[in-house]
Amino acid sequence: MKKKSLLITGGAGFIGSNFIPYLLQKYNNYHLVNLDALTYAGDLENLKEVDNNENYSFVKGDIRDKELLYLLFQKYEINGVIHFAAESHVDNSIKNPTVFAETNIIGTLNILEVARNQWMKQPFVYKDQYIGARFYHISTDEVYGSLGSTGFFTEQTSYAPNSPYSASKASSDMLVRSYFHTYGMNVVTSNCSNNFGPKQHNEKLIPKLIYNAINGRELPIYGDGKNIRDWLFVDDHCRAIDLIFHEGEAGETYLIGAHNERTTIEITEEICAYLDKVLPKSNSYKEQIQFINDRPGHDFRYAIDASKIEKELGWKAEISFDVAMVNTINWFIQKYKKMEVE
Repeated sequence: MKKKSLLITGGAGFIGSNFIPYLLQKYNNYHLVNLDALTYAGDLENLKEVDNNENYSFVKGDIRDKELLYLLFQKYEINGVIHFAAESHVDNSIKNPTVFAETNIIGTLNILEVARNQWMKQPFVYKDQYIGARFYHISTDEVYGSLGSTGFFTEQTSYAPNSPYSASKASSDMLVRSYFHTYGMNVVTSNCSNNFGPKQHNEKLIPKLIYNAINGRELPIYGDGKNIRDWLFVDDHCRAIDLIFHEGEAGETYLIGAHNERTTIEITEEICAYLDKVLPKSNSYKEQIQFINDRPGHDFRYAIDASKIEKELGWKAEISFDVAMVNTINWFIQKYKKMEVE
């Protein structure tokens, strides 16, 4: 039986590089084509474990390159897309919003257009060999803006992005939605809460705190540190992506959250307390905490009502926050120790 080729965009990034090994281990009927531009946020070291897997191919390239996308779809007869590729750091979007619009909006549009031309005869009619081909768009809860101290985002929450990053992701979400309603393309979208876990880029909050802590640097905390996020362990997110890709209803959006609300200062203090135990020094790591000027337009709180995916697809977060945090900190301790040796 011929294997189906799936295009994984941005697979060398944090979530993609956790998802690719997961999918290859679970299924033997897919050939995964990982397209990644290898910007600063992509790292092939994250995928060393699958280098020699016969069901895996890597292509260095940019989703803004439409001609390359056409070549890949034709060469590999791409039968599905799981679209991770995106510029995703809010601070960077404040400094340079243009690249976020180019990658997140135009890049997504390019893949949608190439997929439509490859898969479909006309609106709502798929070519015989591509019946069932699906486009899965990975997005963020930040498109919904900011919550107060109560309430939760649901799939019915109105979009209200507050940063160039979240605005670019909201735009890409709308494009994906339009391809379902206008062309009948088999699309699904998920919007997740803040991810954490192994392989995350050093610029993100948890890796940055761990790195700075063990290197004696200040632990910079925006404002008063009371901004709240719902933290989702990347392994739980991978299982959710798997379920949505295979069982989600076409045209639908699914919110993915783990009911792990924590303030930034709580996250920081938990990391410090664990490091105090496993890498003790003369004074507590908490003494390195420094409060700095708040980020412009900093959303106060994100929290997700994940009841739709829980009820319809039977998913729920299985790994406790404390266990996931210990696993994550230990992974980064080993990574940073290795960097010192090298």
